Amino acid sequence: MLKGLFITGTDTGAGKTYVSSLIIEALRAEGHKAVGYKPICCGGREDAYALKQASGDEVDLERVNPCWMRTPAAPYVAGMFENRELEIPSLVQGCHDLASDHELVIAEGVGGWMVPISKEYMVADLARDIGLPVVLVVGNKLGALNQTLLTVQAMRAAGIEPAGMVFNNLVDELDTAAITNKGIAEDLTGVEVLMDVIHGQESVEAWPFEDLIG
Repeated sequence: MLKGLFITGTDTGAGKTYVSSLIIEALRAEGHKAVGYKPICCGGREDAYALKQASGDEVDLERVNPCWMRTPAAPYVAGMFENRELEIPSLVQGCHDLASDHELVIAEGVGGWMVPISKEYMVADLARDIGLPVVLVVGNKLGALNQTLLTVQAMRAAGIEPAGMVFNNLVDELDTAAITNKGIAEDLTGVEVLMDVIHGQESVEAWPFEDLIG
C-alpha cells in the first residue's frame, strides 16, 4: 500500500528538497522507514543526492531519481533539447516500487505545480496519478501570497485539496510581507499551515506529517 506525501512548491527555489529532507529525517527519527523519491531532476542532481542522504542512503540513486536530464529547464523543454520522451507510467511505478520496500515515500515534484512534464502532462497530473496527500511548500517572501493563492486555486481546479502548507523562510530577517504571509495565506485559502521553518533550521517535528499520513 502506497503511503507518504507528495511535496510541491509555489515555485522553483521554494525549498521543496530542503523541507522534504527535514520531513524524511523527522519521520525516520520516530522509527518510520521513510525514503525520498524525486522522479525527475533537470540540470544538477543535488536534490536527488540530498533525498538519498536524508533516507539514510538506503536507496540507490537511480531509484530515488529515475529520470535525470542535464538541461536546467522544465522537463518538457529539457526533453526537447535532449530528444527524450519521458516514460510517465514508469515514474508513477517507481514510487510504488519504493513503497513495496519501505513504509513511507516522500515524493517531490519538479519546480511548481503547473510545470510541464510533457505538452499535456503537468506536475499536477503526476501528483494526481501518484495519489499521495499533497503538501505545498511556500517560499516565504514578498509575492508569496500571490503564488500561494494561485497554486491552491490550481490544485483545487485539478480536484486535489491541499493537505497542508509549510512556510519556508528564505532569509533570516523577515520583512512585513514575510511576517504576515503565513496568517493571511491560511485565512484566505483555508489550508492549514503545518509548520513555519526558520532559515537554516536543521530539524522539524514529525507529528504534523504523521497525522496526514495516518
